[in-house]
Amino acid sequence: MAQTNSTGKTRQLVLAALMAAVTSVLAYVRIPIPGSPVPITGQTFGLMLAALLLGPRFGALSQAVYLLMGIAGLPVFAGGQAGLAVLAGPTGGYLWGHVIGAFVGGLWVRPGARPTFLRALAGAVTGGIAAVYVPGVLQLAWVTGMDWPAAIAAGALPFLPGDFLKAAAAAAVAVRVAAAALNLGLPAQESARRA
Repeated sequence: MAQTNSTGKTRQLVLAALMAAVTSVLAYVRIPIPGSPVPITGQTFGLMLAALLLGPRFGALSQAVYLLMGIAGLPVFAGGQAGLAVLAGPTGGYLWGHVIGAFVGGLWVRPGARPTFLRALAGAVTGGIAAVYVPGVLQLAWVTGMDWPAAIAAGALPFLPGDFLKAAAAAAVAVRVAAAALNLGLPAQESARRA
């Protein structure tokens, strides 16, 4: 039993590292928005997948590793940026929100159960959109001196349609991956959480 728990934890840690790498690669998808310091990126898709595939603990861990990679100087933030200055800048709140978002989104995942599309979509939306936008818009307003309506207009509204599409895509991928894993007899996500 201890061997199985150890193997499960090792598998989850490896998958968390993989999802940190996936989020890093997706950060290179960067589309500037005129009038906003916040670009459209692929990072939130990585965070949504991490939450839905790994659950709250290991999903959040994957995004914490992602942030640590950027703090260490690896060019993993949007457009190949790195360092604490990015986390302290106008877009830093969205990055801090990755850890929160992966945890919140992962709460929708039931260990050992095949997720439904609607449950996965709810996790992607609450974790990958709501939990990321709140610290993102707060820090954007604080760092730039924007008032709340301006910060919401520059840092949330333009991104909602694309983020809802990303959430739907992440939910569809998560449902298929979970089904394939269960069909292969692989342990479901977060099975090591009980240990």
